[in-house]
Amino acid sequence: MRNLNTKLEEYAKRCDEVFLSEHLKAVIEEANTHVINIDVEELYDISKDIILIDVREPEEFSSGYINAHTVLTIPRGKLEFMAIEKVAKQFGQDAQIITYCLKGPRGALAAYQLQKLGFTNVKNLNGGILNWLSKGNTIHSYLGELSLA
Repeated sequence: MRNLNTKLEEYAKRCDEVFLSEHLKAVIEEANTHVINIDVEELYDISKDIILIDVREPEEFSSGYINAHTVLTIPRGKLEFMAIEKVAKQFGQDAQIITYCLKGPRGALAAYQLQKLGFTNVKNLNGGILNWLSKGNTIHSYLGELSLA
């Protein structure tokens, strides 16, 4: 477990370096002005109708994901190409969607892009999976349930 926590922390530090770009900050801020960011507590009573979309890369997803009735993994880099096939055709453009990533920005960018693609009910998990874990929640993986505690 300590190994997973260490890897997540190291990855989070590398992600912070990306934020040095003022242009990227501006794009993320724009996305956040158009997207509703929800708090972790709002996921506690998640209904079966909500679709969680994990926009992290496959190797990140395999380290653990937030469990829900419907969880899709669509990496941010493939979102535009996969959203219609994996989401719209199966659940419709009005499906209730919550995106998330490691720390929040990719999820916000993904949610904003889904809105631009015509999805009408999209929100993002504020702080991503790290915020979820920091509140004492578990993630699921092939190893079973994992937490930072």
